[in-house]
Amino acid sequence: MAKKILMICGDYCEDYETMVPFQTLQAVGHHVDAVCPDKKKGEYIATAIHDFEGEQTYSEKRGHNFALNATFADIRAEDYDALVIPGGRGPEYLRLNPTVIKIVQHFFEHNKPVAAVCHGAQILAAAKVLEGRHCSAYPACQPDVELAGGTFVDLAVTDAHTDGNLVTAPAWPAHPAWLAQFLSLLGTTIQH
Repeated sequence: MAKKILMICGDYCEDYETMVPFQTLQAVGHHVDAVCPDKKKGEYIATAIHDFEGEQTYSEKRGHNFALNATFADIRAEDYDALVIPGGRGPEYLRLNPTVIKIVQHFFEHNKPVAAVCHGAQILAAAKVLEGRHCSAYPACQPDVELAGGTFVDLAVTDAHTDGNLVTAPAWPAHPAWLAQFLSLLGTTIQH
């Protein structure tokens, strides 16, 4: 059965971590609404491409313009079955938005599936939903996870971790594992 999924993103969310789940979830039949605070359906966010090129941290380049297909002010968390939180730099400021925090808390209060990748853990930490949870994220987010009362799960960049209704991963190279685990939580089956 198709699910209605909310994706909260913002300027400089990581390109792949925004576009790949958005397209993949639609490709398997789910409805995905991508929103950003203070933006309307048809407006764009600028994405960032993060890569691992041998330095001590990721590099960043300007990504694509990503078209939002719903208006943030019009959404109601109770109308959605699941939540996706991309990483990148967007979570730095999205976590400061009280409405974003209330939306995230709704999904945890109602035990609905949540998928967060990379720096998406910053929003989870700000929403205070990590207490007693195991959560993976980009390694620089380990202090955020631990200060929020969670246990940081140190994974290979290609792995993902599920703890109850929460699926997390360190970065976009984990998409196959992260999306497979999220699809499992959604009850989505793919037959060959």
